[in-house]
Amino acid sequence: MTNAPATPSPEAILLVGGKGTRLRPMTVHTPKPMVPAAGVPFLTHQLARARAAGVEHIVLATSYLAEVFEPYFGDGSSLGLHLEYVTEEEPLGTGGAIRNVASRLRSGPDDPVLIFNGDILTGLDIRALVDNHRTTGADVSLHLTRVPDPRAYGLVPTDELGRVTAFLEKPQTPEEIVTDQINAGAYVFNRSVIDSIPADRPVSVERETFPGLLAEGVHLQGMVDSTYWLDLGTPQAFVRGSADLVLGRAPSPAVPGRCGDRLVLDSASVALDAKLTGGTVIGRQARVGAGARIDGSTVLEGAIVEEGAQVRDSLVGAGARIGARTVLQGAVVGDGALVGPDNELRDGVRVWCGADIPAGAVRFSSDQ
Repeated sequence: MTNAPATPSPEAILLVGGKGTRLRPMTVHTPKPMVPAAGVPFLTHQLARARAAGVEHIVLATSYLAEVFEPYFGDGSSLGLHLEYVTEEEPLGTGGAIRNVASRLRSGPDDPVLIFNGDILTGLDIRALVDNHRTTGADVSLHLTRVPDPRAYGLVPTDELGRVTAFLEKPQTPEEIVTDQINAGAYVFNRSVIDSIPADRPVSVERETFPGLLAEGVHLQGMVDSTYWLDLGTPQAFVRGSADLVLGRAPSPAVPGRCGDRLVLDSASVALDAKLTGGTVIGRQARVGAGARIDGSTVLEGAIVEEGAQVRDSLVGAGARIGARTVLQGAVVGDGALVGPDNELRDGVRVWCGADIPAGAVRFSSDQ
């Protein structure tokens, strides 16, 4: 009895070209996929999960601050991967970015190619998505997830066999909510479909490619996987995603330490009576002073949180300084910013990179 030949591993495209405008000031100096989550650039978690699912070759579609990716990841060998980089000279949209890297793919016309958005944290079973794509004979497969309130998303209804029947814009009325299934940002394309996307012009895969393929009768399959899923597009979501990685709620083999209430990286200094909870991350060479309380937050490399400060659900940028007794609640402090003692910043406040807020200048503010 002879063994059947092993199914070749799919290759993947990672879309990491976005400007991360909604995440500013976190993305002023750093592209969104390179912002640290649970102690390493967020992209590291995506690459590690793809490798764990058997992917070996990944092409990164870069654009904004493209020059920072390759110096960090190199050829990918440290992660057991072969990485290539393609930079868009002009923004091409999601579909255009996929088409722009097609020449780097090795797949044949009928082979599956995984595609991931660079701002989604998910527990998706990647192997199951590829297997489902193959067994259903689909041309394109989409990871779908169910959300309690789908009004902020485009809806993707499917028939009883999981075949996609429509792509619906964000519903405006209760009657338009025909499903709770949404596009979760991970796909499998047959290589021939990628080659059919128009080249050298902007194309939206969500607004142009998918509806166009459906209208042509192409087989688009949906696979619902409602494990952990989070769009990291806002600072609050990004901070929550980092905390969930540390807590073990979101799976990743790339978390540099054991899961738990806190992750303190090498060379960080934390006072003995400081309290770190809720998946808090303290970056390298950061310092946390006596009596400080930090919950569900990220303190990046070289930042200082002085004595008695309280930081909850917030991000403190690299080299920033939070003064004594200052309170941050749902705030973002940009790289190198100085927030003096006895301030109170809440409810989505964003402090720009390099800003200087004097002692006691802000007792309460909001982003409204």
